[in-house]
Amino acid sequence: MEPENSPPDGDADDSRAVRVRPFTLTSGRTTPRVDLPFEATLRRLGAASGGPVEAHLTRILEVCDRRSVAEVSALVSMPIGVVRVLLADLVELGQVRVQTTIQKDSSLDERRELIERTLRGLRTL
Repeated sequence: MEPENSPPDGDADDSRAVRVRPFTLTSGRTTPRVDLPFEATLRRLGAASGGPVEAHLTRILEVCDRRSVAEVSALVSMPIGVVRVLLADLVELGQVRVQTTIQKDSSLDERRELIERTLRGLRTL
């Protein structure tokens, strides 16, 4: 049996997926630079110049519009901690905006708006 870290043989099946450790995608960072709750709804902004070239950032951008952080994590099959760090990077780059979520001091109108957004989302399922 071939060890997991050994390079594949030329005769071996080269279609195997390459495994990348999650911490390498975030350069070892575990805390997002932007407050990003799991339930926060994301909005993809217009294409900015100098957008992400890394495949994992492109995958996240493709699915993040009008979805929560938790949904994006599930759709790209990456740990939620890693996705939060990467999404925070995209927020800082101006490619993603985070819609506000309910806080302790949120008004009745803000709470009603969140409930209406949730109901619209559920109806589309």
